[in-house]
Amino acid sequence: MAETYDLILKGGTVVNHDGEGARDIGIRAGRFAAIGDLARASAGETIDCRGLHLLPGVIDSHVHFREPGLTHKEDLETGSRAAVLGGVTAVFEMPNTDPTTTTAAALADNVKRAYHRMHCDFAFYVGATRENTKDLGELERLPGCAGVKVFMGSSTGSLLIEDDAGVRAVLKAIRRRAAFHSEDEYRLRERMSLRIEGDPRSHPVWRDATAALMCTQRLIALARETGKRVHVLHVTTKEEAAFLAEHKDVATAEATPAHLTLVAPECYERLGTLAQINPPVRDASHREGLWHALAQGVIDSIGSDHSPHTLEEKSQVYPKTHSGMPGVQTLVPIMLDHVHAGRLTLQRFVDLTSAGPARLFGIAGKGRIAAGYDADLTVVDLKRKQTITDEWIASRAGWTPVKGVSVSGWPVGTLVRGHRVMWEGSLIAGSQGERVRFLETLAS
Repeated sequence: MAETYDLILKGGTVVNHDGEGARDIGIRAGRFAAIGDLARASAGETIDCRGLHLLPGVIDSHVHFREPGLTHKEDLETGSRAAVLGGVTAVFEMPNTDPTTTTAAALADNVKRAYHRMHCDFAFYVGATRENTKDLGELERLPGCAGVKVFMGSSTGSLLIEDDAGVRAVLKAIRRRAAFHSEDEYRLRERMSLRIEGDPRSHPVWRDATAALMCTQRLIALARETGKRVHVLHVTTKEEAAFLAEHKDVATAEATPAHLTLVAPECYERLGTLAQINPPVRDASHREGLWHALAQGVIDSIGSDHSPHTLEEKSQVYPKTHSGMPGVQTLVPIMLDHVHAGRLTLQRFVDLTSAGPARLFGIAGKGRIAAGYDADLTVVDLKRKQTITDEWIASRAGWTPVKGVSVSGWPVGTLVRGHRVMWEGSLIAGSQGERVRFLETLAS
């Protein structure tokens, strides 16, 4: 008797842990049920995917969706809408909201807000503070928690632990991998006078490469001392990348599309404060250093650091302007364009955005196309040429720094646990996002 599935995707090129090839995919009860030739099978729905590539669902492990407290520029629904329109199937939300996500009650409130309201699956970081350090070992094991996030350099919001003693206490308190914003706060304070009013080109002069390297060196020393795992977010410097290459046993690293694509001073001269982010976009030598690190395997994941602000907030006079830019919706097309240009392979892209996050954070049932895994898929047309516009951006912020950029490679479908959420630029299903599960906390 022929097998029956809820959905069959026919004839697409599947990109997976064992290579690329034309295969059918059968989905049943929200999970992958069969991969191969399903010509004799039947399904409630069949989609012709000839000419398309089927990738494991893209996981963006670094977003700021601003809810609660800052919803004039984003919320969980609008941010996740942007995510699925851009081919992203799961996101990890940062804790610098208002109030911050630093307690069990705040985390539970976030999960409740997100359940079946977000269009993609989700998890939330818990922010480390001096007050909650003793509780972090319990907080990191709660349902929906992606892990602990530590700001060693000040950015948007009030979360900050800049001293070695404070970071050491955090690392001693936790067991899971913790994520770090790594800029040396002491050096940032010393160099504030280098900011030039009205000139965002001074942003990377103030928050210089040395500030990033100093902090990362301190962090790695503390990780070795405590025997804990750390994830360095948005690496921006060639020196950091070279240093991290020597410490891969304790440290993993993230790069963002912005730092791999934009370059100073050109981006500040063209975009002004729209290019202002923390850590900053730097000169071409650092961008080249990041691409070298990516090619050498030093970079483990790509995260968008989606940090939307309104155009009004970004239109103030530097340095009063907010740092951050939207990015979750453009992550896939920008990186596919880099694939088209030959800067990385499609399989390496999959490793950075699916298998990599699953491996780093111990995600259960996601990150690969395999029987029994959640049926998360990012369906892309590698031949489609498209120009990115502000009108396409679903973020409440309503703008993108890559407006007008023409790319080769485009997300045409997003499936989350077997639900066809987005197809050909339109939302197909209602919001059905659920919390991501983790191997270290399956009992929660």
